[in-house]
Amino acid sequence: MVADNRFRSTKIFAPLKGKDLVATPEERVRQEYITRLREHYGYSLEQMGQEVQVNNSQRGQGQARADIVIWKSKEDKIEENSPVIVVECKAEYITIQEDDYFQGYNYASWAGADFFVTTNLKETRIFQVVKGKIPKRLIEIIDIPAAKDVNNERKLKELLSQTKAFTRDEFSKLLFKCHNIIRNNDKLSPEAAFDEISKILFIKIRYERTNTEGQIFSEEQFKKDKESYDRYRTVTGIPFYQFLFDKTKEDFKNDDLFDTNETLRIRENSFEAIVRELQKYNLSTTSDDVKGIAFEQFLGRTFRGELGQFFTPRTVVDFMVDVLDPQEGEVLCDPCCGSGGFLIKAFEYVRAKIETDIHKAKEDIKNRYYTDDYEKYSVKKKQAVDELVNDLFAKLNYELSIDNENSRLRKLSYDCIYGTDANPRMARTAKMNMIMHGDGHGGVHHNDGLLNVNGIFEDRFDVILTNPPFGARVEKSLKITEADKYTDQKRIEKYRERYPGDYDRAMGQINNNIGKSVLDLYETGSMSSLTEVLFIERCLNLLRPGGRLGVVLPEGVLNNPMLQKVRDYFESKAKIIFITSIPQDVFVASGATVKPSVVFLRKFTNDETDRWYTLKSEARDRAFQQYAAEWNNIQDNLARRGKDAVPANEKKELRARLGEIQQAIDIEVRLAVKKAFDYQIPIAEVEKAGISSTGAPCENELEPLAEEFSAYRKKAQLWADHYLKIRYEEAGNGSIMRWIGNESTILYGEHKA
Repeated sequence: MVADNRFRSTKIFAPLKGKDLVATPEERVRQEYITRLREHYGYSLEQMGQEVQVNNSQRGQGQARADIVIWKSKEDKIEENSPVIVVECKAEYITIQEDDYFQGYNYASWAGADFFVTTNLKETRIFQVVKGKIPKRLIEIIDIPAAKDVNNERKLKELLSQTKAFTRDEFSKLLFKCHNIIRNNDKLSPEAAFDEISKILFIKIRYERTNTEGQIFSEEQFKKDKESYDRYRTVTGIPFYQFLFDKTKEDFKNDDLFDTNETLRIRENSFEAIVRELQKYNLSTTSDDVKGIAFEQFLGRTFRGELGQFFTPRTVVDFMVDVLDPQEGEVLCDPCCGSGGFLIKAFEYVRAKIETDIHKAKEDIKNRYYTDDYEKYSVKKKQAVDELVNDLFAKLNYELSIDNENSRLRKLSYDCIYGTDANPRMARTAKMNMIMHGDGHGGVHHNDGLLNVNGIFEDRFDVILTNPPFGARVEKSLKITEADKYTDQKRIEKYRERYPGDYDRAMGQINNNIGKSVLDLYETGSMSSLTEVLFIERCLNLLRPGGRLGVVLPEGVLNNPMLQKVRDYFESKAKIIFITSIPQDVFVASGATVKPSVVFLRKFTNDETDRWYTLKSEARDRAFQQYAAEWNNIQDNLARRGKDAVPANEKKELRARLGEIQQAIDIEVRLAVKKAFDYQIPIAEVEKAGISSTGAPCENELEPLAEEFSAYRKKAQLWADHYLKIRYEEAGNGSIMRWIGNESTILYGEHKA
């Protein structure tokens, strides 16, 4: 049993209460937003209230208390007039659900407010309140009024009518505008200009993450800090904007985002121009969904040409993840991760399952405490119940904290997502893309995907999703060299501690093969040097027995007669569980020139491997018996007469016949094993996959196909579900226990009997 005492030991000062409160995740958000209301919007403490009770008539809401309420003046607050703004706060790591918006909206409506705000600091959304009715769809607006404008009716009407919210497209266009500034001012290539944009984004992210007062990295702030810096610039000898980048590199050094000698390769006036463009938005508080997808849109436009092959269309990514259905606790990998699309989607997919689970646990708590008897309680008892429920909710929310080493989200982010890419720019981009989406990214490396690194080694993964490079070849001359060795001793010790025994064994793939060809590491290397072939074997090696693989392949791998031996090899290692032919149109925008298919395989379990080789051995014995007499006669003939005494032509004919016999045996063995090891392979072909040849949206037949396959595979029990079976148990005295099997953890505070 594990206890976490941080919840009870940490306090935070609440100026609206005039005292220290327990620093729950929600309380931290509330106090930080109150600070923002004071410093950014100019509101005074005298016109704000915390945990203000609002009138309501719905059972099950408890004594509804709004987190923060703002009045137009302190007089309005004293006279208990209707407020102008109601704010609902959620923990920073909580993804705000639609129900949360409507619940808070109800509070704002009951209170008679004009504006409703919901925030977890990372995402802040503002809605207009329609008096007298609860709308089916909330109307989102741009901002709340500043204190100086709160009594200006014209200003209020303007704000309430500005319904054009910050969208993904707007952010994407803004990034592209910044990209053009660099291309025009500094004459860099599209790819190099993108690198500089990335550096500035991370300077901004670092600044806004570490600034506790919600300060945006603005042009004004930059110039103010620069003025202070220039007073002692002789100490550092570098311009302020380069100094900021050095600090950013230092903060992100464990993520290998930038080389130690990397600098900003743009002029200071370009840097200031981009800071000015980006100052409208706080990247620390903008939702991961908005900035993440906007970043992907920007990537797609920037790299559509030369680097288009690194971007698998999102509709295909979604389809593959839906089909393989990754579960919490499963370890995932993409050895050719490109911009990180598969890793991000898989992370979001599993995170949604965790959030749904937490939401269900909260509903169970509400159903337990908000019964018919609740309405009979005294005001004091109702308040006690509400506080208990809120406390239990806070403990459940802690399961979604990236800062809690024992939380479910932390384990997903840091222990379950891995990837490599041989292109340094794309490996760095994948890390940046993943940070934009709010997940862990330390498992992504710049490394040859065919070689082991960190936690990426054989027999380790439950799910692999990948789109390997097509058409290229691994030349025999490509050798493993000393440069492929991992030499950072601190990291090596860290990995040895994390993967005891396994790490040194895994790195033997490199350390014990210096000077050898990469092709020689793979059995299929003697059959084909195509990258897509080698990566299928690589993926199967990385999977644990029973693990699942989804891979985008050119259809030639499935039907080219020259690759029959390759297909036979893979069928001896895994079951084909689904094949889907994809229209070439969907990949045209990414630069593809061949028709692709998506192939799903499940690596044999140990029992299936034993059965396959037993069947093969028995079939080979039977097949050989048919040709044994002739085979032995030829061998005896050659041995009796002596190989040197047999005329060359005759020797050639005899050996050719032995080859024919061997080929006939191989064919009979293959057919016999396939017949004995027979199973159904669903095959589908879609004509429309959500993206046209021009890149425009179109009908997506992949979505219903994924649903149909899901029902089929569950009925056919194609693989065992490995998801963690987690349950929560209220242990009394405000404690919640999380059970994973027989292991229990007390969430956020000690349990007292």
